[in-house]
Formats: sequence, structure tokens, C-alpha cells
Amino acid sequence: MTDADARTAGRPALLLLHGMGATGEVWLPGAALLERRWAGRWLAPDLAGHGTSPPLPAYSFAALAERVAAALAPEERLIVLGHSLGGVVGLTLAARGSGLPVAAVVGLGIKAIWSDAELAKARELAARPVAWYPSRDEAAQRYLRVSGLAGLVAPDDPRVTAGLREVDGRWRLAMDPGAFAVGEPDLAALLAATDVPVLLARGEYDPLVTDAQLRRYGVPVATLAGLGHNAHVEDPEAVLALVETYC
Repeated sequence: MTDADARTAGRPALLLLHGMGATGEVWLPGAALLERRWAGRWLAPDLAGHGTSPPLPAYSFAALAERVAAALAPEERLIVLGHSLGGVVGLTLAARGSGLPVAAVVGLGIKAIWSDAELAKARELAARPVAWYPSRDEAAQRYLRVSGLAGLVAPDDPRVTAGLREVDGRWRLAMDPGAFAVGEPDLAALLAATDVPVLLARGEYDPLVTDAQLRRYGVPVATLAGLGHNAHVEDPEAVLALVETYC
């Protein structure tokens, strides 16, 4: 057994799940921090219809979770840290009927309340054809808006490149627009189906969800001072500290 094997033996794996429009690459700038602070292995897959992961014929939280589960070692104990959409997928993975050994879930920036207008807009986006752009820069600007990373990540950042595709000199987002149709999560039902510890977290300035909306679910809530919706991009160390108590 190597020193690295000895260090990680018996430790849970940390499963990092990105939000809508992003890819697993969004977590990679924290890789050095993870190597120092996380005692087990960690993995950051692309959700279905994002990055290099093939699309689904129809999108639901269960279908997204099934795609993730299919790539996991079936008996490996997991701590899940999911952002926004990824947080809902994490709760779905932790449900009693999933058969996965999820030990805890930290859901960051999960939007708890959806208006009819917001859901209608999501359905409209899902029905749009793939948009093609004549330059990488134009596609990158669109990617930054869709992923919520505008103002946080530069257009030439590798995290942006991971979310783009170039075909015959034209550029598009790697994301399947159909993923917008995933719908509104039933957080109350998901939490009722989960026996493991759950922490719901948000950045103090996240405009998509409030502390009061999260507290109504009766699980611990953490507010990260000075941060917004993409707190894991703004301050990876503060977000990683949320999961360290479960390792």
C-alpha cells in the first residue's frame, strides 16, 4: 500500500456536483486545496447534458442522479457537495431507495422557490434549438451568463473552455438546452426520503434563495458571509470547510 493509499483507506470519497450550465471543471481550481484538506479521494463529473457527458432523452433529477450513480463504485461511501442543480441531484442520490452509501449531503445555493414565470422561462429555454456562434468569444460570453460565472471567471479560463464545443469553425455551448426542462425540485419530499445528515448552505448575497426559505425544511442551514450564488468559485476554502466535519 502506498502512502496515498494509506491516507485515503476507509475515508469517504467527496463527490462534487456542479450547477446548471457549468461542468465538473468548475471545481478544479480548488484541486490543490482538496489535496491538502480532504483525506479521501474526490471526483467532479459532468452531469448529463453538460460538458462531455451525453444528453438524456428527457431530464429529471432522478435521471441525472442515475447517470451519476452509474459511474460510481457501488460500495464506496460518499460525501456529496452539490451546487444548485447539483445539490438537488445529491439529495436524490442520498434517498433511501437509491442504494448508494451516501453518508452526508451539503447542498449549496439550491433554489427553493420557483414562480410560474420562472418555470415557463425554463421550458422556453429548453425548447430552443442549439445556438451557434461565429467566434469562441461570443460563445464564451453566453456560457458565462448561462452558468452564472460572469464576473467571476475570465472568458479564456479553462473552465469556460470545458463548457464550449467547436465544430467546423463555429462555436456552441456544450450544454444540451433540454436540461433546462428538469423542473422544480420537491425539496420537502427529497429530504423526507433521506436519512443521512444534510446541510443546506447559501452565500449571504445569493439572490436565488434566502435563509428563511431554507430553514423551513428543518435541517441545518449555513450562510457564507460576503459570498453569492457561486460561493464555491468565490471562496473554495469556505465551501470545503462545510463538508470537512463529515469526513
